[in-house]
Amino acid sequence: MSGIERILGDPEVFQINRLEAHSDHIHYRSKGEEESGFRLCLDGRWDFIWSSTLDEREEDFYKEGFSSNRMTTIEVPGHIETQGFGQIQYINTMYPWEGREMLRPPMVPRNNPVGQYMRTFDLPDEMEGERLVLRFEGVETAFRLFLNGVFVGYSEDSFSPSEFDVTSLVRKQGNRLAVEVYRFSSASWLEDQDFFRFSGIFRPVYLVSKPVAHVEDFLAESDLGRDEGGTFRLSVKLSYGTTFTGRLHWRLGTLGEGEIALDESVVEASTPVMSFPFVKQYHYKAPSLYELELELYDGDGALVEYIPYRIGFRHIEIENGMLMYNYHRLMICGVNRHEWSPRKGRAIGMDEMRQDIALIRDAKCNSVRTCHYPDRVEWYSLCDEAGILVMAETNLESHGSWQKDGAVEPSWNVPGDRPEWLGAVLDRCRSNYETFKNHASVIIWSLGNESFCGEDIVKMQEYYKSVDPTRPVHYEGVFHRPDMKDRVSDFESQMYAPPERIRAYLEKDGGKPFLSCEYMHSMGNSLGGFKDYDDLFDEYLGYAGGYIWDFIDQALWKKDELTGVEYLAYGGDNLEKRSDYEFSCNGIVSADRKPKPAMQMVEAVYGNRIW
Repeated sequence: MSGIERILGDPEVFQINRLEAHSDHIHYRSKGEEESGFRLCLDGRWDFIWSSTLDEREEDFYKEGFSSNRMTTIEVPGHIETQGFGQIQYINTMYPWEGREMLRPPMVPRNNPVGQYMRTFDLPDEMEGERLVLRFEGVETAFRLFLNGVFVGYSEDSFSPSEFDVTSLVRKQGNRLAVEVYRFSSASWLEDQDFFRFSGIFRPVYLVSKPVAHVEDFLAESDLGRDEGGTFRLSVKLSYGTTFTGRLHWRLGTLGEGEIALDESVVEASTPVMSFPFVKQYHYKAPSLYELELELYDGDGALVEYIPYRIGFRHIEIENGMLMYNYHRLMICGVNRHEWSPRKGRAIGMDEMRQDIALIRDAKCNSVRTCHYPDRVEWYSLCDEAGILVMAETNLESHGSWQKDGAVEPSWNVPGDRPEWLGAVLDRCRSNYETFKNHASVIIWSLGNESFCGEDIVKMQEYYKSVDPTRPVHYEGVFHRPDMKDRVSDFESQMYAPPERIRAYLEKDGGKPFLSCEYMHSMGNSLGGFKDYDDLFDEYLGYAGGYIWDFIDQALWKKDELTGVEYLAYGGDNLEKRSDYEFSCNGIVSADRKPKPAMQMVEAVYGNRIW
C-alpha cells in the first residue's frame, strides 16, 4: 500500500499542514478597493490529467519540468465530471461504489478516479515580502497540494475552505502549482448526501498575502436587549511577520469606536462589553446591519490593512418550549437549498446565488437550511443583507452506513461511537462555526443530516455549545436514539412527520419546540395538504415550523444526440449504473430557476402566515 493510499484510508488523517479555520472576513489595502489587493485569483483554465484509478495517475505530475501527452485543460472552478471526465452519477442514500465493490468504513474503493491539476502564476509586486497563503474554497473529496515541486499539505471536507502557508516556497515568477484530487477517501463515508456525486476544484482558488501585522480572526458578539438597547464586544486574533508596534482602530457604524494598542506580543485582545441605549434590530422583515470597520495602523500611522464587515443585533433563545427571536415567537417558514447550477452542478456563481435570494424572498420564506453542507462563503452575506435566517449545517451525512434497503440497520454506522471518526467530525464543526460565527442571519447550528446518532454526535453538540451559547443546536437523527435526545438537540425534529404525529408530541411532551428540518417533499405535483401544517402554528406555541424539501431541482443541461436540442437531465439520464433517477428533482423551482406550481402554494401559505 502506497503512502497516499494509507492517508486516504485513515479517518484520523483529515488534514496535513492545513491552517486553522477563521472568520470569513476579507482584508484590504485601503478603503477604496473593490477587489482586495491582498488576493490573487487563480481561477481559469488549468492543465489537467484525469486517471480512472490511483495506479494510472502520473506520479511525477507535481515536479518542475513535467510534461505528458495525456495533458489537457479544465476550468476552475468546476467539477471534473461535468467537463467530460469520468461518470456523472446521481444517487440518494447508497454510497456510489455500492454494486461494484463491497466495502466497510473506512475502506476506499479500488476504482478511485484522480484529477491532477497544474498551473503557473507570478507573484504580484505588491505581495513581495508578505506572508503568503494558498486558499481553496472547496475541493471534493480530498486533495494533496504541491508548489514548485514540494509537498505542501493535504485536506478533506469538500465544502469548507482549506488554507496552507506557502511563504517559504513562492518565488517572483513561474511558480508551478499542482493539485491532486481524489474522488474517494475515508471522508466519503461522511459525505453521503442526496445529490449528484462529483469531484474536483469546484469553488474559487486564491493566493492570499498577509501584511506585517494581520487580523487572523475576529469574533463580533452583538446582542439585542429586551428594551431598545444592545451590547457589543469585539475579540481579535493577530499574527505578525516581524517586530511590530501599532494600533487597531475599530468603529461600529455611529454607535461607537475605540482602539487597541498592539505590538508583536499581542496575539489576542478583546474590548470590554459595551452597552448602547438604542440599536436597530436585525429582523427578517427589516434586516438592519451595522458596518464594523477594523483599521490596523503601524507606529508611523500608516494603514496596514482595512477590514469591513456587517453585523446585526438580534437575540435567539428557547423559552418555555418556544423558539424566540428578539423576544417574540419565531415561526420558521423555511426551505432546504442545495447549491445548484444546471450548467456547472455545485460550482455555483454569484449571479445564481442572487437569483436564489430573490426567489426565496418571492416564495415568502424567512429561513433557509444549507442542506447538507456549508455553502459558498458569499451566500451567508447575501442572506444577511436579505434577512433570510440560516440554519447553518455541518458537512455530515452518512445515510448509507445505517439505512440499508430502507431498513434501519446501524451495525457499522459512522461516525457512531467510533473514536477514530471523532476528530474528523469535530474538525467539520470547527470549520462551520469559525467561518460563519459573525453572521447575523445564522440563527441555528446543525450537526449534519441523517447520520443516525452516537457519542461522536454528542461531542459535536458539546463543541457548538462550548463556543457559542447564544444559538440553539439542531439534529434530527437523534430521533433514532431517544436515550440521547437531551444530549444532542435543542429541538424535537422528525423528518416528514404527518401533522397528527407532531400534534401528538406537542400534546403529550412539548418540552422542546418541534422543528421539521424536512417536510412537504416537493416532487412532482406536490404540496397538497400544506395548510394542515400551517394550522399547527395556531394550535401550539411549541410548533416552530420547518423547511420544505426542497428549493431547486437537481438536473443538468444535456444535448439530445439526435435533435441537438438541450433538455434538463435528471438522475439516470447520464446512463449511470445505480441511480435514484428523478428523485433528484424535488424543487419548488426547476433547475433553470423557473417557478413551479408548488411555489404558488408556498407563497400563499407562508405569505399569509408571516408577512
